[in-house]
Amino acid sequence: MNDEFDRAALLGLVGEQLAEVWQELCAAIEAEYETDRLWGKGFGCWTYEYKYRRGGKTLCTLYAKENAICLLVTLGRAEREKFDARRESFSAKLQELYDTTETYHDGKWMWIELRDSSLIDELLELLHIKRRPNRK
Repeated sequence: MNDEFDRAALLGLVGEQLAEVWQELCAAIEAEYETDRLWGKGFGCWTYEYKYRRGGKTLCTLYAKENAICLLVTLGRAEREKFDARRESFSAKLQELYDTTETYHDGKWMWIELRDSSLIDELLELLHIKRRPNRK
């Protein structure tokens, strides 16, 4: 799929407000990280996925389905220790999500549903824990 097709399809799927949030989050990530970006067919209930990969590892993945978007960030052991050390700098909402997310053998899979752009700065801080920005 090419980006233009996906942008139009995304707009039709999630609506104008969430498409703007998606684009704002993508612009923020792309301003700080040089990555490979891969569109794909979502899994389960998700229609699309847009994956950011750097150095052969996934930085994060955005998912879209009808009237919903979500960011998936997986934190391994070292990243969870960094989060715990800085947890007070995150909102109560993100702390609660972190605390209630199950930890698997490969880390915490934090599924963060986005309804507006209010969490974008905080999500970038979460990504900074995972990988240092390589554009700044």
